[in-house]
Amino acid sequence: MSDQREKAKWAAARAACGMVESGMVVGLGTGSTAIKFLDLLAERVRQEGLKIACVATSEGIGREAGLRGLAMVPGFPDFGSVDLTVDGADEVDPAGNLIKGGGGALLREKLVALASRRVVIVVDPDKHVAELGHGFRLPVEVVPFGWSRTLQALRDLGGEPEIRRQGDGFFRTDQGNYVVDCRFAGIPEPAGLHARIKILSGVVETGIFPGLAHAILTGHPDGTWDLRELPV
Repeated sequence: MSDQREKAKWAAARAACGMVESGMVVGLGTGSTAIKFLDLLAERVRQEGLKIACVATSEGIGREAGLRGLAMVPGFPDFGSVDLTVDGADEVDPAGNLIKGGGGALLREKLVALASRRVVIVVDPDKHVAELGHGFRLPVEVVPFGWSRTLQALRDLGGEPEIRRQGDGFFRTDQGNYVVDCRFAGIPEPAGLHARIKILSGVVETGIFPGLAHAILTGHPDGTWDLRELPV
């Protein structure tokens, strides 16, 4: 990753960290910018005595949070409402629709987003696209049982699905499911495609996040950032 992109990610993470207030339940997204956000949030907790509880969107980010002294909400992995979720995205279109799931945490990320009063998506400028799906395959989480049939159903919708692999086997999500990365010739109607995929038997969740973000926070290499509020 280029140094310029790293600087942009740090700028976005710093701005997002400044939105956290004492007493909040904070949703922790998964990804490279999320780790930067964790570092800055843990520093605020140590230096300011910030009192927060967290909801992690993956086992991995939960472990990283624990190493930094950040506590999960009582009863986690169960949780109720979340005050603020800070998460990344693989692509963002002009309407604020997202593709997520590059790290394989799409189901938990969506559950936390749906439970959140405010979802702030932190990205660098490269994540902005005119239309979803041209540069990044759409992740779809599917149950292992009969997965090849589910792939055929995705082909019938016009996609080019490929099951995600890890080492010598298939990638497994935290729920033990598979991820299918599906290429489409652009996604002009994200909500419609999400609905068509979601009703397929065998599909658990899609990586399309239509209308779930409240704001897009874009960091820039010079350390500045801009925040775009979205109608939700």
